[in-house]
Amino acid sequence: MIPMKNNNSCNCGCQGKRAPALHINKISMPAQSGTHPAGCCSDKATLAASACATASDSCCTPKTGEHSHTSDDGSAEGSPGEDDPSAPLSASHQYSWKVEGMDCPACARKIENSVAGLDGVNRARVLFATEKLVIDAGFDITKNVQNAVTAAGFTLQSLDNKQNIPEAEESRLKEMLPLIVLSVLMLLSWALDHFNPQMGKIAFIATTLVGLWPVLLQAIRQTRSGSPFAIETLMSIAALGALFIGATAEAAMVLLLFMVGERLESFASSRARSGVKSLMALIPDTAVRVVNDKTETVPVSSLRPGDIIEIAAGARLPADAILQDHASFDESALTGESVPVEHQPGEKVPAGSLCVDRLARLEVASAPGNSAIDRILQLIEEADERRAPIERFLDTFSRYYTPVIMLMALLVIIVPPLAMGLSWETWIYRGLTLLLIGCPCALVISTPAAITSGLAAATRQGALIKGGAALEQLALIQTVALDKTGTLTEGKPEVTHVVTLNGISEGEVLSLASAVEEGSHHPLAQAILARAKISNPLPLTAQDRRALAGTGVEGIVSGRKVQVLTPKSVAENTLTTETLAQITDWESTGNTVVVVLQEDNAIGLIAMQDRLRDDAAEALQKLKALGVSAVMLTGDNPRAAKNIADRLGIDFRAGLLPADKVSAVTALNAVKPVAMVGDGINDAPAMKAARIGIAMGSGTDVALETADAALTHNRLSGLAQMISLSRATRANIRQNITIALGLKAIFLVTTIMGLTGLWLAVLADSGATALVTANALRLLRKKSH
Repeated sequence: MIPMKNNNSCNCGCQGKRAPALHINKISMPAQSGTHPAGCCSDKATLAASACATASDSCCTPKTGEHSHTSDDGSAEGSPGEDDPSAPLSASHQYSWKVEGMDCPACARKIENSVAGLDGVNRARVLFATEKLVIDAGFDITKNVQNAVTAAGFTLQSLDNKQNIPEAEESRLKEMLPLIVLSVLMLLSWALDHFNPQMGKIAFIATTLVGLWPVLLQAIRQTRSGSPFAIETLMSIAALGALFIGATAEAAMVLLLFMVGERLESFASSRARSGVKSLMALIPDTAVRVVNDKTETVPVSSLRPGDIIEIAAGARLPADAILQDHASFDESALTGESVPVEHQPGEKVPAGSLCVDRLARLEVASAPGNSAIDRILQLIEEADERRAPIERFLDTFSRYYTPVIMLMALLVIIVPPLAMGLSWETWIYRGLTLLLIGCPCALVISTPAAITSGLAAATRQGALIKGGAALEQLALIQTVALDKTGTLTEGKPEVTHVVTLNGISEGEVLSLASAVEEGSHHPLAQAILARAKISNPLPLTAQDRRALAGTGVEGIVSGRKVQVLTPKSVAENTLTTETLAQITDWESTGNTVVVVLQEDNAIGLIAMQDRLRDDAAEALQKLKALGVSAVMLTGDNPRAAKNIADRLGIDFRAGLLPADKVSAVTALNAVKPVAMVGDGINDAPAMKAARIGIAMGSGTDVALETADAALTHNRLSGLAQMISLSRATRANIRQNITIALGLKAIFLVTTIMGLTGLWLAVLADSGATALVTANALRLLRKKSH
C-alpha cells in the first residue's frame, strides 16, 4: 500500500510552541491485522449455539478496520483518508509516542496528515483523548517522524516518561510565558504611549514583533507542511498589515488576544481530557507481590496472572484480580457508583478499584495491558477514530471557507480604491479586519469541543461511547431492543427444578448434562455446572462436544451420545403428554427448560430461572420518559419471555435464533432508528445490524468489540442517561455552530460598513471561540441520576 499525502489544514488556531524533544523513545510490537478473541468460537451457549457461526464476520475474520455504521448521508464513520481495510498491509511494526501541545482534535488531524505522507508509514493515527501518536511502519522511521511532528509545532515524548508535579508546573509555566511577556510589554507600551506617543508607537511595534515571531514561524512551518490557510497565517498577515498602515497598537493587541484565545482553548481541551487522564492515573506504578509468604515491591508491569498480591486499605488495585478474602472496594472511578462494593472470596475485582477497609490478598487475573482500565482506554482510543458526520462536514467546509474569506478580504482592499477612488488606508484596514473575522477557529472547534466534552461526561457516568459518530446517532434513537439473559436479567440463572425420567437418578442427569456443558460460558450452562457441583455427582468427561445450531449441545459420554436441548428441538413423540404439560407449567412461570437425552431418549428435565436486574423496570421507565420505546428480543421460549415482558410492561419477540434477531432489528430499524443492547456473542450480529449497538459491561469480548457503546458500570439505568447526554451534545453542537456563524455574520456586515475595527474583530473571533468552548464544557457538569 502506497501512503497518500493529505494536505488538509488544521485551521484551528492551535499550536504547540515547545522546544523539540532531543530524542524519542518508541514502543515497538508486531502489528496485527485483526484480533481473534480467545475461545470466541468455542461452545458459548446451550440455547444459542449457532451464534459464533452467525457472527463469524465479527469474531472469526481478521480485519484491519473496526466495525462502523454508515451515517445518514451515506458516509462511513471512519476518519477521512483511513486505510482501506481490504488493502494488503506489508509486514510492519507499531510505534507509539505521547504528543504534547494538542489543543483540539483538529490539531490531532494536522499531525496525522503530516506523518501519514512519510515513506514507510502504512498507517498513522493521532488519538486526541489519550494524547498518543500510533504509527504502523515497515521500518524504524523515528527520526523522520520526529522531524515531521516538530515541523508541525508539536513535541513527542516516550509513553513511559511520566512528568512529576514540579515538571508539570514548569511545563505549564513555559506555556504561559509568551502570554505573560506579551501582556507586560503591552502594558508598558500603553504607559509609554500615554506620556510620549512617538515612543509609544515604537514600543507597540517592538511588542508586535515579539509576539509575531513565534506565530510567523508556525505559519511558515504549516505552509511548508501543506496548510497555507492556518489561522497563524491570517494572524501574521493581519499584524503585518496593521503595522504597514500605522495601526501599531491594534497590531500588538491582535496578537495578545490571539494568545489569550489559545490558552482558553488549551484549558478547555485539558478539562475535556480530564476524565481520561484520571483513568490513566488509577493504576499505581508498583505493587506488593507475595512470594513464599514474603512480600516484595515490584513494578506493575512485572505482574502476571496467578501472582498473589497484597493491597492495603487506601491503595488501588494494579490489575484485575480475584479476591481471596472479604473486602470492600470503591469502584466509583470506573463505574460512577459512589457506594463501596462488598466483595466475597472468589469474586473478580477490576483494576483501579480502591481497597476501603482492610488489607486484602488477591490473585492477579489480567496480564499487563489487559486490565479493565486498559480495555476502557483502548475503546476510548478506538472512539477517537470515529468522527461524527457533521464534524467531517465542518472540516471540509472550513478548508474552503478560509480561502474564500481571504479572497473577499483582498477584493475589499483593492476594489473600492481602484473602482471608486476611495482611501487605500481605510480599505486596507477594513480588509485586514475582514481577514480576522474570517478565522474559522470557533467554527472548527464547535463540534469537536462538544463531542469531546460529551464523551468525557459519558465516561464519568460509567458509559463508554465509541466516538462522535456513535454519539450523534444515539441522539436519534427512538426504539431500544434488548436481549433478555444478561441484559434485562442478571445473567446468573439458578436451577429451580430437576425431574428425572426413565428411572435415571437426579445425580446422573446432572452429571451427564454437566459433562457436555463443561467449558461453556453461557449463563444456562453455568447454572447447570454450579448445581452439579453442589450435588457432587460422579464427575464424567465428554468427548466430541459440539454446539447444535440454535438448539443446544451434545457430546459422547462413556461411549453414548448425550444431548442437552431445548424442548422444541426434541424429536416428536420423545416426550410424553405429562412431561410436556410439566414443561409448559414451568415456562409459564418464567423458567427456561432444557431436556437431557441419552441415545435420543429423554432422561431428565432441568428448569432454570434468572432474576430481573434490580434497575430493569426503572431503566425502562426512564426510556419511556424520553419517548423511547423498548422491545425484548430473546432466544428463550415464548412463555418464559412473556412472563418477563409482562412484569416489565414491554413488547417481546421470543424463540429467536441470532439470524432471527438480525431480521427483527432490521425490520424495526426500517420504521424507527434502533439501538440493540446485548451482552453475548449471539447478540453481536444484531448489534451490528442496529443503528447503534450497546454492550453491557459484563459482556463477551466480541459483544464489546462489535458495539458502538458500552455500559461499563453494567447498569441498565445508564441507557437513558446515555441517550439524554447524546441529545444534549447534539443540541450543544447546534448552539455552537449558531454562535460561531452568527457572530461572524454580524461582524462581517459591520466590518464592510466600517463599524468594526481590528480589536473588535479579534475579540469577535476569540470571543466566539471562548463562548463555544464554555458552552461545550457545560456538558461536563451533567451528572448521573
